[in-house]
Amino acid sequence: MRRLSGRELRRLTKRMGLNLKEMEGVEEVVIKLSDKEIVIKNPTVSIVEIKGGGRIYQITGKEEERSIIEETVPEEIEISEEDIQLVVAQTGVSPEEAKKALMESGGDLAKAIMLLSSR
Repeated sequence: MRRLSGRELRRLTKRMGLNLKEMEGVEEVVIKLSDKEIVIKNPTVSIVEIKGGGRIYQITGKEEERSIIEETVPEEIEISEEDIQLVVAQTGVSPEEAKKALMESGGDLAKAIMLLSSR
């Protein structure tokens, strides 16, 4: 099979009703999956526009994978003084330990009490 030059490829795609152009200034492409991200740094991104409004993105470059689980940032949880006092009353620990357990359990009172009771 004979390789097409850039000019021949542009002519062929134009005859087929396709418009091929390259995106400029792309620094990174991230594809998010349920358990990881695929990151392509400094990619070459081409767009094939199809008659009727559709687009196809072609991305080439070196990829790397990142785990999403490692990068999750814990949310700031507001723990009320009432919750802390309830955990203290139920477990007999200090208010600092009660607050720490509530933070670990995501603010769940029952989990915090069980966590402290099992220690």
